[in-house]
Amino acid sequence: MATNFFPSSADMLKFLPETVLTLAGTLLLLVEGFKKERDSRTGVAVFTLLAIVAAMGASVVAYQNPGLAFSKMVISDGFAAFFRVVAYVVGIFTVLCSMNYLEREKAHTGEFYILLLFSLAGQGIMASANELMMVFIGLEVSSIASYILAGYLRDDKRSNESSLKYFLLGSFATAFLLYGVAWIYGMTGSTNLGEIRTALSSGAPSSIMVPAAAALILVGFAFKISAAPFQAWAPDVYQGAPAPVAGFLSAGPKAAAFAIFLRVFLTAFDPLAAKFAPVLWMMALATMIVGNFAALWQNNIKRMLGYSSIAHAGYVLVAVTTHSTMGTAAAMFYLAAYALMNYGAFAIVTHVAGDGEKHVTVDDLKGLSQRQPAVAALLTIFMLSLIGVPLTAGFFGKFYIFKAAIEGKFVWLTALGLLNSAVAAYYYLRVLVVMYMHEPETTEHPEEIPGGVKLTMWVTAAATLVLGMFPGIVLDLANQFALLGK
Repeated sequence: MATNFFPSSADMLKFLPETVLTLAGTLLLLVEGFKKERDSRTGVAVFTLLAIVAAMGASVVAYQNPGLAFSKMVISDGFAAFFRVVAYVVGIFTVLCSMNYLEREKAHTGEFYILLLFSLAGQGIMASANELMMVFIGLEVSSIASYILAGYLRDDKRSNESSLKYFLLGSFATAFLLYGVAWIYGMTGSTNLGEIRTALSSGAPSSIMVPAAAALILVGFAFKISAAPFQAWAPDVYQGAPAPVAGFLSAGPKAAAFAIFLRVFLTAFDPLAAKFAPVLWMMALATMIVGNFAALWQNNIKRMLGYSSIAHAGYVLVAVTTHSTMGTAAAMFYLAAYALMNYGAFAIVTHVAGDGEKHVTVDDLKGLSQRQPAVAALLTIFMLSLIGVPLTAGFFGKFYIFKAAIEGKFVWLTALGLLNSAVAAYYYLRVLVVMYMHEPETTEHPEEIPGGVKLTMWVTAAATLVLGMFPGIVLDLANQFALLGK
């Protein structure tokens, strides 16, 4: 019987966003070879923005053509579309904040945008993967590009250290993931998520090696989402990476990693839910505690936001622990809200840090309300949202997560999560105190805010407030798309 080696048009539509990003990145790669170092890269940045917007439109097309593709390796559904859009929105903000930043740091080359496009393509593959080997491919495409982006300022030792740590620890975590995939394949005869679930539900592979293999895969995912005890890389990487890249890493790849975490553990490992509930419970609690208490002692604002990112991963893990549709929807909403408020904060850090990122301590924000009142007001919105103050997206994000936890009978975890939120309020409010209650230490005229950074700051702040007042805009979609494995 003849075999058709060419994908159908229906398959291509389901994979269209990643195709657009890959073709755009490859085209830029060819064009960059003909450009001279002194040539402007503004056109490249604009083309990158257009490519990401096109990929966002392609995500809608893929969503309108649901189902499996490429021999069941890829799935097109609302869940994949949701996380694709989240990643692409973060990608757009990254481009807007990076153009002036790279010019300022004398590192404005086309490779940056090429790597960004490939990283976004990898995140899209992760969100739509229905097969463990596709998970690995998406993870590596995204991660390899991210490793290089973290060390993009090649003359900066902090950036080099950031990239090296990220690469070494990331490679180590990937080895755990692959080893777990190999074990699962050996026991179930498949790496397809649906077939693994069927095999485990039938009780055929009853060996203790099944939960052990799932645990190895969990280790690989835990590193990518910076969950304790695999979180040590995050603060160092965020501190050393260029500010726009740090914001990108804290939002885009993390959302994609949670997407595949949810898909794998709600489908393939659904029969093991009861066994893994205590593990996820303890991991969520440890992640919140480590992130929040370590952030208390930080003076470098990028490092503080790095530990804050760890704590927020703990909040999302609370939702994952519930192993419910409500918990999945709450995690989706929270990740979208967190992407907006956290990238907005990093956009402000990108501006305030100045040439060579010399002003990245909390003390450098002294008197910001007098020097740049609008910037201080926007940063206040982001800090209050990260705390979870009402009328901000962060409030409803935490509200829905803890509501799902209570519905799932995780009352103690909810109580401890709320106590952790109270601890977090200290280091976020410290930023506000410094901005509004301290005199500025410099009399220098503040630099003009670049257009891309200004747009990012205002859009993310507005979206943070809108979701705080009208959460249903995103939550309704999250509830609709959260029916994984149901």
